Amino acid sequence: MTGVLTEAVARLLLAPSLILAAAILVKGYSDVGDGFTAGVVAGLAVLLQYAAFGYRRVERVLPVRAAVGVALAGLALALAVAFVPLLWGAEAVTHYPRPAEHVVHVGTVELLTAVAFDVGVFLLVLGMSVGAVDAFARAAGERREP
Repeated sequence: MTGVLTEAVARLLLAPSLILAAAILVKGYSDVGDGFTAGVVAGLAVLLQYAAFGYRRVERVLPVRAAVGVALAGLALALAVAFVPLLWGAEAVTHYPRPAEHVVHVGTVELLTAVAFDVGVFLLVLGMSVGAVDAFARAAGERREP
């Protein structure tokens, strides 16, 4: 009975947790919130799936094998946003557009370099946390099997 309840709760919480992570990521530009927190929330949602279903079933349903690639893409994006301004003679982590310049909007989200940096941090944290959980779950699962 407990396993059925755990699986049902895990299944029901996955989508709302990922939506909450996206909201935290977007909300960070006008209020408290950021890519790190969003990555942790999304990583915990995936961890809950591992705890409820086991690594074999999670690997069939979620693209957890791409975690390392997601982490590397996030690292590359964050480093690019941080260090590309050096190529133009600006300081590292210079934010664009500059004050008093026109800001491009997508809905209510302003497209700033800070947005790209936070997305990079989100991808890095999500990829690293899912990759670590996958590695631990795989090692524990292989140790139990004869």
